[in-house]
Amino acid sequence: MKILLDSHILFWAMDQEEKIPADVLDEINNPANDVFYSVLSVWELTLKNLKNPKGMPVSGIKVAEYCDKSGFTRLPLQNEHVQQLATLNKDEGVDHKDPFDRMLICQAKAEGMTFITHDTKLSAYHESCVNII
Repeated sequence: MKILLDSHILFWAMDQEEKIPADVLDEINNPANDVFYSVLSVWELTLKNLKNPKGMPVSGIKVAEYCDKSGFTRLPLQNEHVQQLATLNKDEGVDHKDPFDRMLICQAKAEGMTFITHDTKLSAYHESCVNII
């Protein structure tokens, strides 16, 4: 299985692993699975760290270093990922405007990955790649 981890899951994996359910940790640590992190998550976490270092005490660069040491594969942003924006299936009237979330879903969808997130707002997206834990 190919797994794309959401930004906050990456942060938890690095600093608060106890927040990740045991079955999800098993999937992340399963050598048969390919675990990815997106350059978009590095960007998002860097912005959050710069804006509020107390709220996000770890920079995106530190998270990327952790991911690389953990054997996760970096996923760059490709044109094919951006093109998936037009295909997202979302509930009408849901006010979800986070471009990082949308693009992470698009990356997972385009690459045939399971996107692991804890963000319940993403249940508005009826995409088979989204796995809310």
